[in-house]
Amino acid sequence: MSRWIWFPLLLVLHLGYEVEAQVENRVIFLPGRFQNVSIPQNETVQAVVSTISSAVAFITLQFHTQHRNATLSYTREPGLGVSLTAADSGLLSALQSGQTSLSLFLSSPEGDTVAGTGVILPYLGTDPVPGACNTEFNLEIDPNIYIHYTLYETTIRFAPANLGYERGGVPPACDQSTGTETRWRLQYDVYQYFLPENDLSERSLFSGFQAVADEQGVMGNGRRVATLKSTDKSLMVFNSIPGQGVIYSVIVRDPLLNTSASYVPVHTYACSFNSTLDSCQTLGKISTKIFFTIVGLAGLFVCFFGHRFFKIELFCMGFSFAAFFFFVLITRTTELDYDIRLTLSGVVGVVGGVILVMIWWRFGSVVAVVVIVVGLMLGFLVASIVLFTPLGDLDVYRKSDVVFWVTFCSIMLIIPLFFVRWPREGNITTCGIVGAYAVILAINSYIYTSLSYITLNILKRLLNNNFSAVFTDVPFQTIDYITITVWVVLGVCGIVLQLYRERSRPFFPPSPYLMWQQERERRKTNVLDPSHHFPSLPSRLLARVRQLTKRTEPKGEHTPLLL
Repeated sequence: MSRWIWFPLLLVLHLGYEVEAQVENRVIFLPGRFQNVSIPQNETVQAVVSTISSAVAFITLQFHTQHRNATLSYTREPGLGVSLTAADSGLLSALQSGQTSLSLFLSSPEGDTVAGTGVILPYLGTDPVPGACNTEFNLEIDPNIYIHYTLYETTIRFAPANLGYERGGVPPACDQSTGTETRWRLQYDVYQYFLPENDLSERSLFSGFQAVADEQGVMGNGRRVATLKSTDKSLMVFNSIPGQGVIYSVIVRDPLLNTSASYVPVHTYACSFNSTLDSCQTLGKISTKIFFTIVGLAGLFVCFFGHRFFKIELFCMGFSFAAFFFFVLITRTTELDYDIRLTLSGVVGVVGGVILVMIWWRFGSVVAVVVIVVGLMLGFLVASIVLFTPLGDLDVYRKSDVVFWVTFCSIMLIIPLFFVRWPREGNITTCGIVGAYAVILAINSYIYTSLSYITLNILKRLLNNNFSAVFTDVPFQTIDYITITVWVVLGVCGIVLQLYRERSRPFFPPSPYLMWQQERERRKTNVLDPSHHFPSLPSRLLARVRQLTKRTEPKGEHTPLLL
């Protein structure tokens, strides 16, 4: 009977505890389990970790939002050296002897409601301590990865780690550089994890963080791109991919004890969610979409009809050749707005296309226009494809621009050599491959695909002197395999159709100017040709006038004879 008397009282106490917890904004974290947290407007949320095992020497609390900053602090009132404000933030707490619980605090720096997800990760005394030898950032122990992106590259930095130690122990000295019992034996594995393409949802991001929160998840789901030694700079540079979500993680390993620990992962889309003109949701300027839509339509025409309409093909090739290199030149030498540079490049491209057509119209040289210009266009694309593969990330290319450009130019110059022996087949092949790739670029202006980086990586390297150190790895997901299929189908169909249609026709159409000149010379030298005795233009015009005058004279009337 007493049990039933105490039950309502316990229920009231339990409800009272829940109400108190809601009022005080307390959130209970369990080690290794993600907890979604909403930080109310102008309030502070207390993150509580209890029943910590005595074997745990330190723990990290990491908190992630999609694009809103949140402040994670050791104290209720954030301050310099005890808090961090970022979209991806984390704090490391070294535990004292007998400590079984811990409290950290979450708040919104802008005073708005912020939603995110967080997790507590425990580590043993033998595990290395991420960021424990920090000398650059504000926190005394900083397990965070700091990220910065531009149009060309994304840079991550982190503080060096230290060897682990038991609760209440003295941390090893960071500046000791002799012997094996120092932090210099530690190694750092840098990982990439690509989120689903064209997916900017918060759900996708949080699922990605759950996949790579700790070292087991990172090694199982991420892609290791480099291993740094303690003597290397704790910095890595990657290729920026606007609109593509990427999570970067660092695992510090102790090879002597075979232990490891994870830094706080950080993410980027290489674009802004808050921009009113060109945000992540509306990525891609209108001018770019218009430009590449026209390029894609022209490429589709060239892919299937380029060789038949030879002058149009030459104009398109000359346009691409001139516009590309003028864009590089004007970007490196001026600070003009992007739309102005794109417009000027289009104008110069039109001039280049007209000049190439006029060169062929005047001289009729297949070697000049097909073997050189058209062949170099295909060579440029083939060289870009080769260095788009993992070969482009070899250390020799990242350490030396000279080696990279020598390799690139060698591949580009080899392709036109095949045009000397088979000019028609080479020209048709170029129409199919380059024309189909132009269609892929048009698709990319509306739906992101990694294939655009085949040529965009080369453009970035031409525009940025420091791009050689960048890892140019890009994701290959479902949309990329679809666009590869589209590229292959369009290219093969265009090549086969043109080869079949042109099999019984002359290799190349004759130059109109040379035909006119030959006809003119023939008339001057061949007196037996009836056209040689054809009346001159004034004589023909006078005869025609007389004929019309005679037809208009009234019947029965005659012109009187003058006596």
